[in-house]
Amino acid sequence: MGGDFTKTVGEFAPFAYGKALPQRKRNPLGRVPVFGSNGIVGWHDTPLTNGPTVIIGRKGTVGAVHYSPVPCWPIDTTFFVTGDDPAIVRFKYYALKALGFEHMNADSAVPGLNRDAAHACQLRVPPESEQRAIACILGSLDDKIELNRQINRTLEEMARAIFKSWFIDFDPVRAKAAVRREHPKWTDEQVSRAACPNLKPEIASLFPDSFVDSELGQIPKGWRVRTIGDLAEIVGGSTPRTTEPAYWEGGTHAWATPKDLSKLSVPVLLETERRITDEGLAQISSGLLPVGTVLLSSRAPIGYLAIAELPVAINQGFIAIKPRHGVPNLYLLFWARTAQEEILSRANGSTFLEISKSSFRSIALVAPPPDLLAAYDSYARPLFSRLVSNEREIRTLASVRDALLPKLLSGELRVADAERIAARYA
Repeated sequence: MGGDFTKTVGEFAPFAYGKALPQRKRNPLGRVPVFGSNGIVGWHDTPLTNGPTVIIGRKGTVGAVHYSPVPCWPIDTTFFVTGDDPAIVRFKYYALKALGFEHMNADSAVPGLNRDAAHACQLRVPPESEQRAIACILGSLDDKIELNRQINRTLEEMARAIFKSWFIDFDPVRAKAAVRREHPKWTDEQVSRAACPNLKPEIASLFPDSFVDSELGQIPKGWRVRTIGDLAEIVGGSTPRTTEPAYWEGGTHAWATPKDLSKLSVPVLLETERRITDEGLAQISSGLLPVGTVLLSSRAPIGYLAIAELPVAINQGFIAIKPRHGVPNLYLLFWARTAQEEILSRANGSTFLEISKSSFRSIALVAPPPDLLAAYDSYARPLFSRLVSNEREIRTLASVRDALLPKLLSGELRVADAERIAARYA
């Protein structure tokens, strides 16, 4: 295209070295992101750069390319690129991201990206007006992705906060008990209205106004000490023999490992890296788990959590929590998150810690009555449904961005055509 140039990375976007910033010298209350080779690793109060910055992994997560729209501090495991024009800097981010630096590992013993080798890579550099347009098109998709992620963090926190208030801290029960002590002759309705003004009356009435003793200490009256095995069916998984092509080639069934959960920003599993065939599925005693199953990684490490939003088989690194009738999976998800310390205390192993299904099943908890579980689900379910919808949209937006990126950078796709495609999604 007219005005295009082929330049080396060293000519167009020379790398600067990041600077060490030990943990002890950081101010964690600051608002300046600290970047390592794998992304944001902390916060500080003083930036190293003066504006939008491209960060490239030099050691560790070699070749990973990150973008900070604000001044930041890239540490000494990174290179960085910055500049005066935010749109041009963002174009450089997309251009560098497309070069595949992650495949340029210079040292197998200590993974690293060689700056001279990276600088020698060539790329198409269109006129600045086109660079800005490309940055705007791809940036609009990334901005929508980030907005959805922020919304999802808020939605998850809302559902988690009400779970903690109701089922861990027993806030409504404590508030009603305090009002009852002060006004012993009031009706239940009066107590509920005074103690829980922010709850719907029909929900506030479901909470008792006193506690009773139990093996777990004081618990709300009418609630019961149960085990997680009472509330859910607990099963595990396995790995079909990897040397048997019939179990894997052309597989159609999702098959999860803890690695699939390690990448999630929210506890929703929408896809898996690998799939297995009917023959492979037949090798797993737990079979295909239904949508809505809560997955907990049970070793190396313990604690990754997600709700399966697709039928899925699992490997041996999981405990699958299948809700029994009347038990919301969101209750089980947030219970498992708050019970991490107890779960870890029951793990053992010489090579790596692992919790067995039998040890997990016997964990005790304070279970509310079914109508209160249903009330929680009626509150949390719409939040989670929106979260899942947003997560699906994030994947669509990322697919569109990833499809447009190489075509725009190569000049194969005109900016005007890309704008029309991006406008349908962003």
